[in-house]
Amino acid sequence: MSCKYKTLLRKGLCLPLLRASFLGRTALFYPRKVGATTRITASWIWSHASLRSVSNSISDNNHFSLRTHSCGELCSTHIGREVTLYGWVQYVRQDLFVILRDFSGLVQILIPQDEVLRKTLFDLPLESVVMVRGKVQLRPKGQENKAMSTGEVEVCADSLEVLNKCRKLPFEIKDFVKKSEALRMQYRYLDLRSSQMQYNLRVRSRLVMKMREYLCNLHGFVDVETPTLFKRTPGGAKEFVVPSGEPGKFYSLPQSPQQFKQLLMVAGMDRYFQMARCYRDEGSKPDRQPEFTQVDIEMSFIDQAGIQALVEGLVQYSWPDEKGTMSTPFPSMTYEEAMRDYGVDKPDTRFEMKIVDVSEAFGNTEIQFLRDALQQPGGCVLAIRVSDGAKHLKGKDLEALKETAKTQFNQDVSIALVRPDSSLKSPLSRHLSGGARLQLLQMTLASAGDLVLLAAGTRDHVRPLLGKLRLQCADLLEGHGVALRDPSVFHFLWVVDFPLFLPKEDDPEQLESAHHPFTAPVPEDTHLLYSQPHKVRGQHYDLVLNGCEIGGGSIRIHSASEQRYVLKTILQEDLSVLSHLLEALDSGAPPHGGIALGLDRLVSIIVGAPSIRDVIAFPKSFRGHDLMSRAPDFVSEEELKPYHIKVTWPEGDK
Repeated sequence: MSCKYKTLLRKGLCLPLLRASFLGRTALFYPRKVGATTRITASWIWSHASLRSVSNSISDNNHFSLRTHSCGELCSTHIGREVTLYGWVQYVRQDLFVILRDFSGLVQILIPQDEVLRKTLFDLPLESVVMVRGKVQLRPKGQENKAMSTGEVEVCADSLEVLNKCRKLPFEIKDFVKKSEALRMQYRYLDLRSSQMQYNLRVRSRLVMKMREYLCNLHGFVDVETPTLFKRTPGGAKEFVVPSGEPGKFYSLPQSPQQFKQLLMVAGMDRYFQMARCYRDEGSKPDRQPEFTQVDIEMSFIDQAGIQALVEGLVQYSWPDEKGTMSTPFPSMTYEEAMRDYGVDKPDTRFEMKIVDVSEAFGNTEIQFLRDALQQPGGCVLAIRVSDGAKHLKGKDLEALKETAKTQFNQDVSIALVRPDSSLKSPLSRHLSGGARLQLLQMTLASAGDLVLLAAGTRDHVRPLLGKLRLQCADLLEGHGVALRDPSVFHFLWVVDFPLFLPKEDDPEQLESAHHPFTAPVPEDTHLLYSQPHKVRGQHYDLVLNGCEIGGGSIRIHSASEQRYVLKTILQEDLSVLSHLLEALDSGAPPHGGIALGLDRLVSIIVGAPSIRDVIAFPKSFRGHDLMSRAPDFVSEEELKPYHIKVTWPEGDK
């Protein structure tokens, strides 16, 4: 569609009953006569596919506004047009040019030899808000700026009005100016002016809009808001508590709408979703937020395959056009396969470097710690091959890998360098037989210049260790300029067949839910629930993108008796906390299941942001603080009295 025609649409001017073609599709406009002109009303008849394709490109950003055009839309077809622009002063050059910025981009304003205009411009601080009226003209030949979308034109100003002068700011609003994250968050309203933050939030907005359209308009979902003030949920993350005014009674902020969406299925709602605000008091975990947004989904009469197909369609439908196409269905692997090959339950499949079981090569070893490892129950020797690792990784890098193994896993890792003659440079080499060495090289496919990382112990301990070192090796290699994980490539993956229960860290004899206590067992494992619950697999599925978990869900337990057994007998939870849910399940609950997608994480991966804080308008800091408003804040004793709360100060903190 031509730039000129876009402008006609934005102004609402068109010929009566116009048939136009956009992106190869046809649309009818039903106009309404207004005076001597014809204006298009909102009664456009679109095919559904057409609406999806052009909803972003034909959006009218100037209706209801004082401006006639936005800065970034001006092009050669506007030459000779009188325009009114509003925005912020990005640059002033030679007292002759102003670069004006708004949400859509930049445009150059030419200030003619006019005393009034020059006086207005004199000493005008950057980031001041101005209104400009003038005529669009071509830039002189040779003065075009190909780096600007509006670089072939400029606006010759007839008038310039300063609407608000800007104070001296703590940093410049330019993407190349480096700012600390603390400073950015303290002055978030300034940081959001940057083109990158504007882009991030607009991508997020379009993504949410398309998700709503897909779920509601195409698949009959109902958007239901669930309460924010709730009660404590057993298991899961630590929850924030809110005083109620009744002595000793508190609300909890829900870590997810899990119980409510299940209750909606019991209520016969059939298909529910919401963009749900969730809260978790997770302290200072890196790249986490105490409040975040989930795309929360639940369906009745559904199985795991149905949920996965729905989510694949949802992601494909809402995926930004500029990020390329994606193919469905997404690949899938079991939890056991993920742990076996990658050492984590959310593998980054953009690069190889898989874990290999080389226990067979050391079956007759004389190396004591390897023999000890192999003789214990579940013992193994596992390895990772780092291709060309000897060329890129230095001594300090190898020491960093060993330090990680020691400090985080209390385990030693052996590193062997493969020489050109296939011998190994390693403290282990003098204790290895020729046959064991050759078998190790064959099993790992290692060749000259590669590094081999070896670790021995129980599978449950060694797999996570090598999974961690695999990712650390990728970071180190990329730090040395090796292209390993392309951020423009998006690898989706389903991980399925998780264990339903895991041993508690502080009490391995007791079990806790691997997902949450409402996940149903895999049908063929249901009988094990009453005899060997630690062997039961759950109908739990995670969606992974580039090594990050962006969604998790399950088919739920819809039998009240089975849910009581899981809560009381296996997890030893107080049933009174969930009496309302148990009563609901006993009232004709349909089979149901769902999923929650982490919207913040998904958007951050799409736009390539280093942190989820870069896709949230007003995030909290690493410690959960709002550096702009200085929240959380103190509350006086007088204000606490109605809640029957008294603060006990730690020694020395009062």
